Amino acid sequence: MDIEFNKNEDLNKQSVYELKTRLKKIYQGGGEKSAAKQKEKGKMLARERIAYLIDEGTHTLEVGALAADGMYAEQGGCPGAGVVCVIGYVSGRQCMIVANDATVKAGAWFPMTAKKNLRAQEIAMENRLPVIYLVDSAGVYLPMQDEIFPDKEHFGRMFRNNAMMSAQGIVQISAIMGSCVAGGAYLPIMSDEAMIVEGTGSVFLAGSYLVKSAIGEEVDNETLGGATTHCEISGVTDYKHPNDQACLDSIRQIMSMLGAPQSAGFDRIKPAMPAEKPEDIYGILPENREKPYDMLEIIKRLVDNSEIEEYKKLYGQTLICGLARIDGWAVGIVANQRRVVKSKKGEMQFGGAIYSDSADKAARFVMNCNQKKIPLVFLQDVTGFMVGSRSEHGGIIKDGAKMVNAVANSVVPKFTIVVGNSYGAGNYAMCGKAYDPRLIYAWPSAKIAVMGGAQAGKVLLQIQESSLRAKGEQVTPEKEAELLKEITDRYNHQTNPYYASARLWVDGIIDPLETRKVISMGIEAANQSPITKSFNVGMIQT
Repeated sequence: MDIEFNKNEDLNKQSVYELKTRLKKIYQGGGEKSAAKQKEKGKMLARERIAYLIDEGTHTLEVGALAADGMYAEQGGCPGAGVVCVIGYVSGRQCMIVANDATVKAGAWFPMTAKKNLRAQEIAMENRLPVIYLVDSAGVYLPMQDEIFPDKEHFGRMFRNNAMMSAQGIVQISAIMGSCVAGGAYLPIMSDEAMIVEGTGSVFLAGSYLVKSAIGEEVDNETLGGATTHCEISGVTDYKHPNDQACLDSIRQIMSMLGAPQSAGFDRIKPAMPAEKPEDIYGILPENREKPYDMLEIIKRLVDNSEIEEYKKLYGQTLICGLARIDGWAVGIVANQRRVVKSKKGEMQFGGAIYSDSADKAARFVMNCNQKKIPLVFLQDVTGFMVGSRSEHGGIIKDGAKMVNAVANSVVPKFTIVVGNSYGAGNYAMCGKAYDPRLIYAWPSAKIAVMGGAQAGKVLLQIQESSLRAKGEQVTPEKEAELLKEITDRYNHQTNPYYASARLWVDGIIDPLETRKVISMGIEAANQSPITKSFNVGMIQT
């Protein structure tokens, strides 16, 4: 081990430690006082409910743990966007669990709460995963209703998804374990089955205060919409339970009777660990995002037996394409090579950039994986497509369009891991969020933006200087340096993975050692949704 390896290892392990520290705080939700109030009512906390529900000793995968992180400061913050979304196993069946966190603003819905719920439903719909909703919410956060209520991707979209999932035969079970008010009342009742906890659960379109204000009737919330009312009088709910534990036990019992899902037929053999130590990733990955490294060495620490069958190994070398296995699953890997390589013409090519030959290679490899029904894994560390007269004369736009077309039209499930840089059109070609990866996670080393901070800072500086000069202001060298630092710092803040994760541009940030689990659980989920579309190869073969 050399000094550089040890330095990288220390810095990357520190980044993982910082991630775990931040997540630990988010897991506390609204804090100890809010948690104590829920306990006084005899309720379990959201994460306790999930832990009780899932099968002991099985893997879980959280979606959007860092959603809304650093946002809504004026409202006192909204850790985890006030809802916990987890892919886990209940009675042996993989499913999506969505649990309101009543310790965060009584489980009220912020804009990011809606976005996170919709993302959870999207994952469930794409993979035909059963959905379990553990409902405990005060409804829309009224001071921000204009950002939550009326638009296509707002609150109401969730009920539309409820209806569509039921029509598609995707099982949805809801447990009313606390307040369930107004529009939020539709979510559990539009599920296929709804159960309610006696004494704490309630569901109604308008609470007692609003009822009195609207029609003058005086009635308490329990009589209006409690467990007895809805299980014995209205028939709105299907099951009544004395406490949270009994309710969750009932869900486990129902889940144990579900018929087996259809299989998409993705190939899996007995899993094997990488032959190379996965922990070496910490030492291989440079802390400086501009430094070159060999992405193949990262891949060897992710795939079974550290084996990959490279496609067109000596052609288009700024992209690695190859077949491998991850936790037994067959996968096609498309990864940015970050070391400097020599092209077939003897030209030196910069690592991280996509050249015409590598774009052409990737497009054809994606086509082949679609024909073979092999899921795709993208490992992003991309600075974008190569620019300059030589690239333009070589048809970089045409070849880049082929690659984007192939990724966009791919019908096999895609999974994206943002290892390092994710800049410009490279983000798109390497299956960024806009290209519908089934899951997209980032390492702490990720940077997501239209271009790097140094380049963007200089461009933005020129724009700001022109504006100041137009106003008659003089820009001294000292002022220029001050502006450049201010602009670059602000831009770099927006490129870090926490900024992206807070806004759900990625599904979360993970320790690199969790990558195999993320991909394996993702393919297992995707395997429950048979492919019904065909891949159009027309543009790629031109």
